Amino acid sequence: MDTQNCFHCGLDVIKAEEIIFDEKSFCCNGCKTVYEIFSVNDLTCYYDFEKSPGATPLDIKGKYDFLENESIVSKLLDFQEATTAVVSLSIPHIHCSSCIWILENLQRLQEGISTSQVNFPEKKVRITYDPQSVSLSKIVYLLSSIGYEPYISLENYETGKKNVDRSLTYKLGVAFFCFGNIMLLSFPEYFDVNEYWLDTYKPFFRWLIFAMSLPSFLYSASDYYVSAYKSIRSKMLNIDIPIALGIIVMFVRSTVDIVFDYGSGFFDSLTGLIFFMLLGKMFQIKTYSFLSFERDFKSYFPIAITRINSDATEESVPVYDIQKGDRLLIRNQELIPVDGILISEKAAIDYSFVTGEAVPITKNSGDKVFAGGKQIGKVIEMEVLHSVSQSYLTQLWSNDVFQKSVVQRHKSITDTISRYFTPVLLFIAFAAFGYWIFVDTTTAFNVFTAILIVACPCALALTAPFTMGNVLRIVGKQKFYLKNALVIEQLAKVDTIVFDKTGTITTNKKAKISYEGKSLSSENLTSIKTVLRASNHPLSRMLYDFLPEMKSVAITDFEEITGKGIRAKIHGMEVVIGSAAFAGSPDENAVLQTAVHIAINEQYFGKYVFNNQYREGLESLFKSLKGTYQIKVLSGDNEGEKSSLETLLPAGTELIFDQKPEQKLEFIKQLQEQGRNVMMVGDGLNDAGALAQSNVGISISENVNVFSPACDGILEANEFQKLHYFLKLSKKAMTTIRMSFGLSLLYNVVGLSFAITGHLQPLVAAIIMPLSTITIVSFVTIMSNFYAKKLR
Repeated sequence: MDTQNCFHCGLDVIKAEEIIFDEKSFCCNGCKTVYEIFSVNDLTCYYDFEKSPGATPLDIKGKYDFLENESIVSKLLDFQEATTAVVSLSIPHIHCSSCIWILENLQRLQEGISTSQVNFPEKKVRITYDPQSVSLSKIVYLLSSIGYEPYISLENYETGKKNVDRSLTYKLGVAFFCFGNIMLLSFPEYFDVNEYWLDTYKPFFRWLIFAMSLPSFLYSASDYYVSAYKSIRSKMLNIDIPIALGIIVMFVRSTVDIVFDYGSGFFDSLTGLIFFMLLGKMFQIKTYSFLSFERDFKSYFPIAITRINSDATEESVPVYDIQKGDRLLIRNQELIPVDGILISEKAAIDYSFVTGEAVPITKNSGDKVFAGGKQIGKVIEMEVLHSVSQSYLTQLWSNDVFQKSVVQRHKSITDTISRYFTPVLLFIAFAAFGYWIFVDTTTAFNVFTAILIVACPCALALTAPFTMGNVLRIVGKQKFYLKNALVIEQLAKVDTIVFDKTGTITTNKKAKISYEGKSLSSENLTSIKTVLRASNHPLSRMLYDFLPEMKSVAITDFEEITGKGIRAKIHGMEVVIGSAAFAGSPDENAVLQTAVHIAINEQYFGKYVFNNQYREGLESLFKSLKGTYQIKVLSGDNEGEKSSLETLLPAGTELIFDQKPEQKLEFIKQLQEQGRNVMMVGDGLNDAGALAQSNVGISISENVNVFSPACDGILEANEFQKLHYFLKLSKKAMTTIRMSFGLSLLYNVVGLSFAITGHLQPLVAAIIMPLSTITIVSFVTIMSNFYAKKLR
């Protein structure tokens, strides 16, 4: 019967059922409709990525009507506000670059969708949309209509269970069963025993071996064939092509040997090859998942939240200790780490971390507030609905909105290597085969297969990500949490370090505080303490802890102006707390002190003077850094502590005072224009802009839930003196990568030299290949752990 392929999905089109549209052939109205949708929306370049990339859309009318139920939808959504909702959908059909492209251009197909991001390894798409313009059911039907029907299981969402893909485990088990039995059945062949019964049943055993090799060849090795086929079809040669070719050649050659009675073939080597390669793949996947587990579930951010206990006392606890039903206190600029119900009368929440929109959303008592929002204004209280999801915080932190535009050199190293590696490898294999075929046929096939198997760049491609992952794990255990592996590379390039002063090189926990000015009544002190309770500024927190315990009163108005201070109203009384100029201090020498000034009802009262305590180990840290790095200190405070700082810091350290947040950012930019690689170390409050501008931004956390997405790393304050150690470790990590690259290349060169000369059997090559991966992983683990201990 005359057939041709459908332009959309690639399936065979029976001539009698063929649909012609726009001079193209389609197998059904579904595929034709999808093509029409793409044509109308100018998205036909979808077909440029890969020939016939789509799936046949199914008729699913009515299947997802349950998504009109708001209570069901609320369980599926990651985030929901009046004009913004975020949902993550599992799309099993994602398989190639065209799938990614179309799924990340959904906003051109459907009004109301603002962004969509694909997570290719997990086959998921994260869609941000406006629920007032488009419903979730409409989005799901759209996805299904273009051949990307999502997998939605309400049971999974309610119980938190996930379907685990065990296909690799099954394939490995089948490969091991086939390999073990074929090895046993091949024993008489190995020893060439001449015995009547063995000679009589030799053909039977050979065909039995052939039959037992089929499950391994057809099922266990199937992923390599599929990957190689897709690679060839998309005209991008990947590392699975030589492996698939080697397996097929060995199978065909062995089958020919049995059919024509030339010998027993190489089925033992073939099944052994498949088993050991799958074992190597399993090892690699387990290694990656271990690192991912370490990062997502063990390395909690060193940020805390204030919990209100049953006796009304306030307690600062780590975010991962929060349980359902807890009552939390959220200050100005603090991150809401969990979903909850607002208890306070009103709140303004900035969800820019989630949506990218910086317009605050007003919430009333009883409303649900979502994790990831930033509280703006006076202090609020909320009740926890779910315990914290640290992986969700990691996701917020790693949001593309906050990524710095730095090229990741190692990101696509596997593709880069395979682009050149695979063609060169195939050329070497065919050239060696062409030579040996005239010398010895058996050797020729052995050489050809051994070359294809032994020279695999897997170990080469694994080097950079595994080294970086292991270093992320090491520094995470020492309470230095990095956004991603690229930060390690950036840390190794740093040549200039800029420190903020207050809350960074000074500690929030120790300071001698004294009051100078008019006498403050108990009512005034109560008002001051209540206003300070809502602020996260280091000086505000120190002064709040310094003032005596007293009952809080209601704040009717609250405004915290970055770099200046706080203005609030309590029972009609206006309270101003902040800098000398902001509070209207008449003292001209007030700028020479670190102090918080107080004004009530436009009348200046006085100031709380701080004698700052510098962090333990600061002097030795700066001395060790001075030899390698340029050091600068920026401060929003005055020059009152310049002389004491100059005695602490190495000679020549640049000190700059009275810096507003925008001036700090501009200072960083000027250094970068001079060709400097700048690391900014701050507290994430007044220096968020400078942290974002710097090549590497490190936020110091001291029991404060201030989450700055602009930073690249969060360092617990107690580990501040280890900063130089982390910088040295990052440089050693890059050294380890270069060393392991050299080791991988050496392995490939030695392996190829043995294979080309006919001194390497395919089975030995198959065993060596996963061993090389294990060697590289072991090497980078040992070296990174060695440097981690040696540098301390």
